[in-house]
Amino acid sequence: MIPVKFVVEEQKQREFASAVRKNVNAYFTEKNISPKGDATIVMQSVVMLTLYLVPFILILSLPMNSWMALLLVIAMGIGMAGVGMCIMHDAVHGSYSKAEKTNKYISYFSMFLLGSSVFTWKIQHNVLHHTYTNIDGHDHDINSKGPIRLSDHGPLKPIHRFQHLHAFFFYGLMSFSKLISDFRQLKEYTREGFSKRYNIDPKTAFIKMILAKLAYLFLFVGLPILLTPFTWWQVLIGFFIMHWTGGFIMSTIFQLAHIVEGASQHSPGEKGIIPTDWAVHQLYTTSDFARNNLFLNWYVGGLNFQIEHHLFPNISHVHYQKIAPIVEQTAKEYGLFYNLKPTLTEAFCSHVRRLKQLGVGA
Repeated sequence: MIPVKFVVEEQKQREFASAVRKNVNAYFTEKNISPKGDATIVMQSVVMLTLYLVPFILILSLPMNSWMALLLVIAMGIGMAGVGMCIMHDAVHGSYSKAEKTNKYISYFSMFLLGSSVFTWKIQHNVLHHTYTNIDGHDHDINSKGPIRLSDHGPLKPIHRFQHLHAFFFYGLMSFSKLISDFRQLKEYTREGFSKRYNIDPKTAFIKMILAKLAYLFLFVGLPILLTPFTWWQVLIGFFIMHWTGGFIMSTIFQLAHIVEGASQHSPGEKGIIPTDWAVHQLYTTSDFARNNLFLNWYVGGLNFQIEHHLFPNISHVHYQKIAPIVEQTAKEYGLFYNLKPTLTEAFCSHVRRLKQLGVGA
């Protein structure tokens, strides 16, 4: 993998990076508040965990028909997505709490409830995606995934022509596939030196991963088989539907902020040079959407404020709605493009159009 360097061509880009940090930091200083999570994120956590776990407890403890169980596993999927977006995401970024240990414990607990690994997520998301956003070959989130082409620089196949129709089904497989792909990623990241860099023993991490996933599968698959009248295949279908629902929500929300019109994509070339300042690169490769939709802001954990999140990943999402106007105004002062889709519908339509473009190589 070719090392990437962000080379500033314009002085105003360097000035923007300094100014936006200064302006946002001034907001927290003037308000005398911490940039980490507050009571809002605690309340979100209670609601999302309740939405995820209470339906599961009802399935285990009450007699019910298949249709009622189906509604409950869909509710679990909605809650699982909420756990990922509102709790895990902030915790793994170290922004859930001012206390480092709290972030650590909540990271592992919430990630366990998603059936995934903190280490592989940190490398894929915190390190690669956040450092090299929308850069081909470095940001694994835009790698071509079978029938889906998310990068202008990825290989174009005939099946991609209709990806704006079938992509959303495959989005739902995201969290389900992580149950298995974590092992492949651990091997890959060890080979690339990340395990050594972060003092992770691959063998120990592999054993812990197996034990955690076995415990997760016993909890969400084994217990329903043992304690409910549903057959094993009915339980597996319910488990799949739960994961598909959660994966569909999380993947779609993520794509609406990265694979939309106006969000640029780059290839580092042979020299590995990106001709922008890192902060400006984050501004140009992400998008905000539906900033005034209060329910959406609350449910998706601020993931509709991706510009602010990418510029300030260590700030909790509970503050994004307040600092977004500051970031937008600073960008305008320096003549830089700020990509905002006013509504969820506009962001969704923009994503579909972008999928069409990527599907035909336009």
